[in-house]
Amino acid sequence: MIKRRQPSRHVTILDVARESGFSASTVSIVLNEAPLSQHVAAKTKERIRSTAKALGYRPDIFAQSLRRGRTHTIGVMIFDISDPFCTLILRGIEKAVDPTTYLPIIMDAHNERKQFERYLAMLLERRVEGLIVVANWLFSEIDLLPEVPRHDIPMVVVGRDMFESSISSVIVDNEAGGYAALKHIFELGHRQIAFVRGPAILKDSSQRWKGIRKFARERGLSIDDRLVRQLPGSSDPTSGFEGGHMLTHDLIESGIPFTALIAFDDLTALGAVRALHRAGRSIPADCSVIGFDDVPPAALSSPSITSIRQPMEEMGGLAAKWMLEALAASRDDGQPAPPLQRSLLPPSLVVRDSTIRIR
Repeated sequence: MIKRRQPSRHVTILDVARESGFSASTVSIVLNEAPLSQHVAAKTKERIRSTAKALGYRPDIFAQSLRRGRTHTIGVMIFDISDPFCTLILRGIEKAVDPTTYLPIIMDAHNERKQFERYLAMLLERRVEGLIVVANWLFSEIDLLPEVPRHDIPMVVVGRDMFESSISSVIVDNEAGGYAALKHIFELGHRQIAFVRGPAILKDSSQRWKGIRKFARERGLSIDDRLVRQLPGSSDPTSGFEGGHMLTHDLIESGIPFTALIAFDDLTALGAVRALHRAGRSIPADCSVIGFDDVPPAALSSPSITSIRQPMEEMGGLAAKWMLEALAASRDDGQPAPPLQRSLLPPSLVVRDSTIRIR
């Protein structure tokens, strides 16, 4: 009968050795999965592992880190944890990392460039073994290249295409998303369509607009430049709501009729809905509205917002998977390092209450 220890006491290799009847060195080899463990009999391994589990043994990660020169940490840099886009990606990262011995260290830069640079320096000083960056509008202003490669650690960026800068990138196909948004509105019979584009500095904005124009060319649809507005650049991820409200109010005041509005993202769409409501226009009876991203507030608003969904949780999970593969390769000198990777994930249309076929 294996005697169970009180949970308040830290169980050691020696405890497992005494209970299992094997030497401390054999127990250490098995529990640490050292190369010599391949020469240990299967029954011995099973006995040692079952004893360790019964006693509640947990490996001393800190001691292992000191011995092996590894920290078992992954830095995760985000710009604003309150951004709905960011939270879903984080969920994907954490789900992928959770079954492993790696600890994600999440640093929120609060949309401050200096804070981002300071936190990045702190993570590198603490020898994180890899870095995942969840990009937003502010990312375009920050040059990561001079600092990270010098520390020779793998890096993955989610939400920005950094492949040409030799950084693995997980992004959504923004061009396909823009194409799908206009296709949906067009197929509902709308021809007088207003657009609120994203900030000019963002590549996402230009790619979505490229998809919109591609569909318009294919169907012979004329885009009225008088019904096109563009969000200003801002470091505040919630500024899209105010921008959407302001620019939609401007579109209404122009007096040019429109029966549908395609917004840069869901927060912009929500701002547009507020402006339309305040102008006495019903959604979708008087104007259909479609957003982009499919963040949780889009489904909870009234009316709920039709959106082009980014697979955000999948994007975070894929970034973490690549990171874990890179870290596994770095542990095994005989294993080649994973190649630089770029994934362009397809978006999908989520139809809700804010769009309707025109009568």
